[in-house]
Amino acid sequence: MSASEPAGFDAPALDRLTAALNAWISAGRIPGAVLLLERRGALGLFEALGAQDPGRGIGMRRDSIFRIFSMTKPIVSVALMRLAEQGRVLLRDPVAKYLPEFANARVGVDGPAPLRPMTIHDLLRHTAGLTYEFHEASPVRALYASANLYARARTSAEQVRVLAGLPLMHEPGSVWDYSRATDVLGRVVEVIAGQPLGDHLQHALFDPLGMVDTGFAVPVDQQRRLVEPFTQAPEGVPLVPVHDARVPALMQSGGGGLLSTAADYAQFLRMLLAGGRLGGERVLGRKTVEFMTADHLGPIPQYGALLPPGHGFGLGFAVKTALGEHTEPGSMGSYGWSGAAGTAFFVDPLESMFAIILTQAPGLLDDVRELFRQSVYAAID
Repeated sequence: MSASEPAGFDAPALDRLTAALNAWISAGRIPGAVLLLERRGALGLFEALGAQDPGRGIGMRRDSIFRIFSMTKPIVSVALMRLAEQGRVLLRDPVAKYLPEFANARVGVDGPAPLRPMTIHDLLRHTAGLTYEFHEASPVRALYASANLYARARTSAEQVRVLAGLPLMHEPGSVWDYSRATDVLGRVVEVIAGQPLGDHLQHALFDPLGMVDTGFAVPVDQQRRLVEPFTQAPEGVPLVPVHDARVPALMQSGGGGLLSTAADYAQFLRMLLAGGRLGGERVLGRKTVEFMTADHLGPIPQYGALLPPGHGFGLGFAVKTALGEHTEPGSMGSYGWSGAAGTAFFVDPLESMFAIILTQAPGLLDDVRELFRQSVYAAID
């Protein structure tokens, strides 16, 4: 019996998935990848392909460590919801209750005060009125860019103070705009917990879930496992820089700073798929997981194309709300997210399945994610 059979996957179809990715590797489109699929509690696929460090000719390992960028966001969102379950924060609370620097927010350059304050709920679902500087140019985004919000030499507290001094892009609650909201959320977690974000995540999530290789830094003796992108981007793909994870940084970005492995992130997804439990550890309540992975946008308009058609957004996750409106397959209610350097995951409760692909190929995320998702669903028996 092959490893794919207990999980209900067709082995030849999984072979086609790895063959397609190996073809991309041979063509120089991506340096390598780690894939992990699990269904019905059984491992269907766990493969390392290509190079971990193409510049030095080091092969990919199943325990290679990746910059997961925005796959940090669901983890920080779960940390906030644990604090909510403990009665330490309400989602309706104004952000300024915890971060007073947001009390004097204005909408737009030289604009008015917002009609209502941004709330914790807004941060979780990206309706806080914030934005990212890499979206379509605007006067507000130009201010974001000039403020150098990516600076890793700032602490989270310093970054959020700078951000709070900039105008809002939108009226809070009026538009879904993928944004620096989870950086702010990470700072809220720090204030409520009374400790740095990384320390709180360690004892609240990583230790209970056995996520031994996840954090904002990689120990020196494990840096040999760090994944690196191409030093020169494939033809037609913009070279998107990634930070040097070997250099210590003050910034603990709740929106994109974690490093992790496929095995570690699988522990996080197993917990979600199991309704908030993993083994004997209860991380979240079952109804809290259901709440987080429901659509929280409804009729709220969406800015840009980052959230595909047929998807809403929950509390840290994109949620599939309609079939046939986008080119990526999936079940109603499946949810997931991705990271700009080429990492992605999805969870499908109807199929009792989760799937992870980790690459370090900035600029090719959309292609990687779609190939992966269509191939995984094609392999379901």
